[in-house]
Amino acid sequence: MKFRKIFGPAVICFLAFCVLAGATPTAAQSADKPSNLIIATATTGGTYYPIGVGMASLWSIKLAKGHGIQVQPITSAGSGENINMLRNKEVELAILQGLFGKSAWRGLGTYKDKPLKTLRSITMLWPNVEHFVVTSNKVKTGTVADIKGLRFSIGRAGSGTERSGLTIMSALGLGRDDVEGVYLGYFESSSAMKDKRIDGANIPAGPPVAAITDLFAAPGLDVTVLQFTDEQLKAINEQTAYPGYRYVVQAGTYPGQDKDVETIAQPNLLVCRDDIPEEVVYQLTKTLFENPGFLKQVHKMGEWITLENALSGLPAPLHPGALKFYKEKGLDIPPELIMQ
Repeated sequence: MKFRKIFGPAVICFLAFCVLAGATPTAAQSADKPSNLIIATATTGGTYYPIGVGMASLWSIKLAKGHGIQVQPITSAGSGENINMLRNKEVELAILQGLFGKSAWRGLGTYKDKPLKTLRSITMLWPNVEHFVVTSNKVKTGTVADIKGLRFSIGRAGSGTERSGLTIMSALGLGRDDVEGVYLGYFESSSAMKDKRIDGANIPAGPPVAAITDLFAAPGLDVTVLQFTDEQLKAINEQTAYPGYRYVVQAGTYPGQDKDVETIAQPNLLVCRDDIPEEVVYQLTKTLFENPGFLKQVHKMGEWITLENALSGLPAPLHPGALKFYKEKGLDIPPELIMQ
């Protein structure tokens, strides 16, 4: 089993929570036990990581003593690696971009002829908002088309950032050869922009994104988040598996951002393997929605995790444990989300 270290203040909080709950994060070797679960997040500069650590903390606090359920978060390269770890049974839970969930379940794109039919949905989490950010001196039209010809970070190789970015670019007639591409994580991209080693980066996440905030707050650096036109959004949805919709980053979201940014987003999802016991996933789902204030304190995107949004954009059938909870709450379950 591959095991990735977890870093940062959020992990310190997670460990403290576990101690308070009388729970100790288990070693990777015990992940085959249903009550000791691993959730794959992404790199530390985006939103997957703090939300993933927050969910793991909440579950371990609430469920370790009474139900024997503990959850440990790990970092990863993002959605692409998370799919692989689910397929290889290295993790039980993962956060995914809607594009990856849809492609993996249906066997599209990268997953042609190898669909992941063991994938099960738990809930929609929050919108994954596209931030194509460039230094302002490189702005021409103000739209995503401006990345052509730039030294541009596409995201870590194999990550969800890379795949979603290339998918968007393909619909707009842009390929890898149209940018001087480099493959960096979020904060790595931020540092490279501040050092003037690159002109821009693709940093999709729920705003406010720490790496984007870092760029806007950097002294002597002027950056712009590029916009998407209605025509560009239409082309992306018609020509690719990207499940996109309009999203407006409100003025003031980032330091010195004085205008709204009309970008696009796709849903982020909480998913799991189909072999996780029904009662375990039922308790995870129940605990998530019965403690709405917890994740709001972790990150602003926690506000999106509600029963009203739970079934939005889910690409794969619900796990029976999640289905049981939603039926108890009286949600109208679309037929395609019920595994036959």
